[in-house]
Amino acid sequence: MENLDKKYYRIAEVAAIVGVPQSTLRFWESRSRGVIKPRRNAGGTRFYTPADVEAVRMVHYLVKERGLKIDAAIAELLRNREGVSRRFDAIDRLRTRAAAAGTRLTALTGRAELFHVQQLFRYILRKTRSVNTTLCRST
Repeated sequence: MENLDKKYYRIAEVAAIVGVPQSTLRFWESRSRGVIKPRRNAGGTRFYTPADVEAVRMVHYLVKERGLKIDAAIAELLRNREGVSRRFDAIDRLRTRAAAAGTRLTALTGRAELFHVQQLFRYILRKTRSVNTTLCRST
C-alpha cells in the first residue's frame, strides 16, 4: 500500500496510484452516490483526500479484482464498508508479503546461480590445470 502523506491529491495522481485512467475515476465518481466525493476548487479541479483515495482503492478492488459492476460495488461499500475495508487491507498485506518473498526468492536464486557459476568455474579451472599438467608431462 502506498503511503498517502499529502493532504490532497489531483486526479492524475490518484489515477497513477490506483492504476486506472482519469476517465474511469470520473465515471466511478458519477456513479458512486457520494462514496467517492473529491473536493473541487472554483475552477472545478478535483482534490482527493487520503480517505477519498482509499475509497477509490476499495472500488477498484471490488470492480477490477472481485468482478462486481460499479453499481454493485458502490452498494457493497454503502452496506458494509468496514468489512470491505478489512478484506481489502488483508489482501493488500498479503500482496506486500508476497512481493517481499518474491524479492527474497530472486536474491536467493541469484546467489544460487552465482554458486553454480563458481562451481562451474572451479571445475573448468581444475580441468584446465589437469590438461596443462598432462601437456607439460608429455613435452
